[in-house]
Amino acid sequence: MIKIKHYIFAAIFIAAIWQGLSITAGPVIPSPYTTILTFTDLLKDGMLIHMAVSLYRILASLILAFCVGVPMGLVLGREQKVDNFFSFVILLLYPIPKIVFLPVLLMLLGLGDLPRILLISIIVFFHMVVTARDASKNIPYQSLDSIKSLGASKTDIYRHVVVPACMPEIFTSLRISLGTALSVLFFTETFATTRGIGYFIMDAWTRADYNELFSGILGMSLIGLLLFLLTDFVEKVICRWKYCEIRIC
Repeated sequence: MIKIKHYIFAAIFIAAIWQGLSITAGPVIPSPYTTILTFTDLLKDGMLIHMAVSLYRILASLILAFCVGVPMGLVLGREQKVDNFFSFVILLLYPIPKIVFLPVLLMLLGLGDLPRILLISIIVFFHMVVTARDASKNIPYQSLDSIKSLGASKTDIYRHVVVPACMPEIFTSLRISLGTALSVLFFTETFATTRGIGYFIMDAWTRADYNELFSGILGMSLIGLLLFLLTDFVEKVICRWKYCEIRIC
């Protein structure tokens, strides 16, 4: 209940600032009320399809990056010989702006969803693998020695120590990566596609339809909010011990 109240207050605060900008800028920035009315009308006229396509693309990208990047990062953090090689590969590739590879991926994989999903996955993958690697490296030796003394295998160590210790930091990284992923999603949907919320926003911009443009922005914001809430829910399911400790304190 407290969280719902906070969300309501935050929405009112944002709407008040938005209304002030609307009064100052005129028709270029429609009011929140007008935008919400337009948005609800557009939901019946194809907007929901654009939002569903975008949600599918970004969810598939995040799941792929998480499933590949997290295990790889955890192993790199614990296996020194493997890390000595791959860490330099990651350091060399990490600074490259991967978004420039979208035209290449479109040429290689076609104009469907796959190149867009793959590009977002590659960008988020580097965030995931670096965070998981550093979190895995920072696990105290005492925690590992205690379970080794009980005869635990390497699999047991990963399952009972490494993964639980690193997951909270990994979910924090995932939340930060969501903003980047949404930005890249918008960019990928402005090229060679007729579906997605990014396409919808750019189409409204070229027609100078500001009500539809801000409705598209509202739709993308709702997708981002949904993903943040979903991430919080999944973290509470996977990292139950973290929230139990908070309640005890």
